[in-house]
Amino acid sequence: MSHTTPWRGFASDNYAGVHPAVFEAMNRVNQGHQVAYGEDDETATLLGLIRNEFGPRAEVFPVFNGTGANVVGLTAAMPRWGAIIATDTAHIHTDEGGAPERVSGLKLFTVAPVEGKLTPDGLRTQAFGRGDEHRPQPLAVSITQSTELGTVYTPDEIAELVDVAHSLDLVVHMDGARLFNAAASLEKSFHEFTSDLGVDLVSLGGTKNGGMAAEAIVVINPDTVDGLIYLRKLSMQLSSKMRFVSAQLVALLTDNLGVTIARHSNEMATLLRNKLEAEIQAGTITGLAFSQPTDANAVFALLDPEKSDKIREHVRFYDWDRARGEVRWMCSWDTTEDDIDRFVDTVKSVLSP
Repeated sequence: MSHTTPWRGFASDNYAGVHPAVFEAMNRVNQGHQVAYGEDDETATLLGLIRNEFGPRAEVFPVFNGTGANVVGLTAAMPRWGAIIATDTAHIHTDEGGAPERVSGLKLFTVAPVEGKLTPDGLRTQAFGRGDEHRPQPLAVSITQSTELGTVYTPDEIAELVDVAHSLDLVVHMDGARLFNAAASLEKSFHEFTSDLGVDLVSLGGTKNGGMAAEAIVVINPDTVDGLIYLRKLSMQLSSKMRFVSAQLVALLTDNLGVTIARHSNEMATLLRNKLEAEIQAGTITGLAFSQPTDANAVFALLDPEKSDKIREHVRFYDWDRARGEVRWMCSWDTTEDDIDRFVDTVKSVLSP
């Protein structure tokens, strides 16, 4: 029998296990028989919760992973000659193995972000060429909330982007792999920064927030997609025992559980940054700076790569941009204050003057 020794790291919120309440939800539905492929009670319950969160016309399509949600959703939003505008740090561009382009045949147009965010001016730089047969047709824009750099779009920023996008006949997709963290950061309900502002399509992530293979495509505006029910199967994202996926999302959407545990991971990231800033101010740590605002559950820092490697001998985390010494430290739903203190002590031992 194999046993894994528990340990904690700061590499990814995907490293954390399943939240006990989510595990219990799966156990609760693990009895008797239910109709397969989404015709089950939990998926029906999930649809009701999604409509409460995103609006009465919303539809939900549970899938296995975030890449599947992004690719299938965006594929349904445009023909094969369509193109998507996103930042050059977007997950669909940097971390999905080229799936939007290779699996769906869609083109990505990327622009440089400002603190991880797409701006209206950046959007406009790629939103041209409609009717030009030589250029892939820009038909959608994808933004990430919270962003790959740990920042969070304000409702005003989203509203402005949506207005510009819709004026250019672009469908607006939101990659919400960490949507619960954004909601906790903004202290807003989902609809206040999605459907109320005109967002058309959302990839709703549960895996990074205490779930296990728990993601969904939420179609807020059904007029913007076509054939999604067929594309999900074609793209190998249709779960036969869907009740186990849906039950997790139901748990996260019930009694504000998802936002509550996301708020904890955000608070742990803030605590980590505050403690490190205090050490810098006290002069007990040198050679450390922060490269991005800490809005959600990620801390981005700058330090000598050789020093990063020494810290990594004790605690696992990822380089973000090794050429400039940028690293990413992620907090999770199960990160504790003791974890933070041990990590700060480790950083101090390496970066002490």
